[in-house]
Amino acid sequence: MYTESQLKEFITQALAEDVGSGDHTSNACITSDSTSTAKLLVKDVGVLAGVEVAKAIFKHVDPECTFDQKLKDGVDIDHGDTAFLVTCNTRALLKAERLVLNVMQRMCGIATISSRFAVEIEGLSVKILDTRKTTPLIRFLEKWAVRIGGCTNYRDGLYDWIMIKDNHVDACGSHAGAISKVHEYLSQNQLDLGITVEVRNLVELHEVLVYGGITRIMLDNFEVPLLKEAIATINGQYETEASGGITLQNVRNYAETGVEFISVGALTHSSGTLDLSLKVV
Repeated sequence: MYTESQLKEFITQALAEDVGSGDHTSNACITSDSTSTAKLLVKDVGVLAGVEVAKAIFKHVDPECTFDQKLKDGVDIDHGDTAFLVTCNTRALLKAERLVLNVMQRMCGIATISSRFAVEIEGLSVKILDTRKTTPLIRFLEKWAVRIGGCTNYRDGLYDWIMIKDNHVDACGSHAGAISKVHEYLSQNQLDLGITVEVRNLVELHEVLVYGGITRIMLDNFEVPLLKEAIATINGQYETEASGGITLQNVRNYAETGVEFISVGALTHSSGTLDLSLKVV
């Protein structure tokens, strides 16, 4: 989730990066009291996301602007659709234009691929999760787009969930040792966090099952037949998660194994963008 202050800080920093000492082109061409209306034109097929962010950006550059929203975040969009109309100071409009488009194109891309994954597992109880494979400093926007597309956020960062991955295990020496140290740390720091532990094969799975003390087992890069065996072995003792090599083409097969969660880094790191433009009318 996000806070209003987080969004405001992002807008301020993003505009500062782009505008710098001033939008000299607009300042030269446009009078300071000019007002214009522009529309957000869709030139692609997918899922709309980022309208609320666009509204906040325009209100930031011109608090007196009027924002006429035509479509809501989360709806399917097609070539020629108009997402919104905005009327505001022309210089402010042009100053905000690229930031609005950059954010919305990225968020629409993420919402679109998230929606496609969600469609693939319809009728099943499994949840598709995002990961920390996000763009630095705009994770909150990308995870927002994942939710708009119908998938689920995992942890927000390193601070809100324990995830013991292969590197932790290898550096620590064993799964049992890593789990033990995590419990000691949580107790010393009075923290109550979920614990996911990653396993790479059935041998590691059995080690974790013998030791216990975790919330969820992440089965990394398990082929579907092996994943089924692992799910049966766990037998409901802990939450189960599949990860690694899962695509739109095979996600249904993984989902039908009975696994409860499937984490997909591609929701954010391989989503691409949708083509949008902001046109003065």
